[in-house]
Amino acid sequence: MNITFLDACYSKKTPFTPVWYMRQAGRYLPEYRKLKESYSIIDIIKTPELASKVALQPIDILGVDAAILFADIMTPLLGIGVDLDIVESIGPVIKNPIASLSHVEKLRLLQPTQDIPYLLQTISILRNELKEKVPLIGFSAAPFTLASYLIEGKPTRDFIKTKSFMYNNKNAWELLMEKLSDLIIVYLKSQVRAGVQALQLFDSWVGALSENDYKEYVLPHTKKIFESLTSENIPLIHFGTNTAGFLTSFSDVDCNVISIDWRISIEKAWQQIGFKKAIQGNLDPILLLSDFSVIKKHVDEIFSSLPKREGYIFNLGHGVLQQTPVENIKRLTEYVHNKR
Repeated sequence: MNITFLDACYSKKTPFTPVWYMRQAGRYLPEYRKLKESYSIIDIIKTPELASKVALQPIDILGVDAAILFADIMTPLLGIGVDLDIVESIGPVIKNPIASLSHVEKLRLLQPTQDIPYLLQTISILRNELKEKVPLIGFSAAPFTLASYLIEGKPTRDFIKTKSFMYNNKNAWELLMEKLSDLIIVYLKSQVRAGVQALQLFDSWVGALSENDYKEYVLPHTKKIFESLTSENIPLIHFGTNTAGFLTSFSDVDCNVISIDWRISIEKAWQQIGFKKAIQGNLDPILLLSDFSVIKKHVDEIFSSLPKREGYIFNLGHGVLQQTPVENIKRLTEYVHNKR
């Protein structure tokens, strides 16, 4: 098996820089779009044969060094009976958003074997298919990101309802974060038992907060999640966007890898994070829509600024965009692998 990704997570020396991409299985691939003509995202997630097929596509097409489970960050909420849909071109839409303490109290704990058996079966299929190839990454959204969907009811840019709830309903907010943290811990541990070999916690929207608010309202719960997962003895990755303003606090968790976006250089980020942790990132996904000469220039700039190669995983600062030419991402993977 190609274990360069796992070694890099532990800051070990690797023969080449490992590469994988957030949303590497998805809408930019013709094979996936063909599947979506007949199935919704939720249909695919709940059909292990289809979900595993989608997760495997980038391994053969792109030659990446890790597979990531094909699921949605809403999967654990689906499991506990939250009434939601994933609407094309919009994202998750919650039918009855949380607006009070009584709504929070109704959320229950996940029972993986009963609530999400399809996901566990997908992991089993993938491990069998990938055993001679690359490791499998499992994941979950972090508490703040899940809370934002539950409260807003749909994707948002300003997080008015979420932050107002956080500021004005302290008891309800704390209970919500506690319940979501416990849900995530159970969810991720079930993935490990099923066979994933690394875990990534996505806090995609936490950049909406100030550093002080992050430390008060979010960080204690994130720390709890990572502390609960250290005994699993697999690499743990903390991912966020727009975290450049509080990266030291964001990295103050018991994980192996911090994933950063394009708003801060890897050199500066590593100085704030500390060189004991590995780092993952950080090409702007929009660059993949450019001529390859432009992509190459930015990749060269990333590599020329790296303080060290041990513990570096090449990735994007966020997910692959739907408009991305497959040829560009294939060439990018090969180019990074050949960087010495």
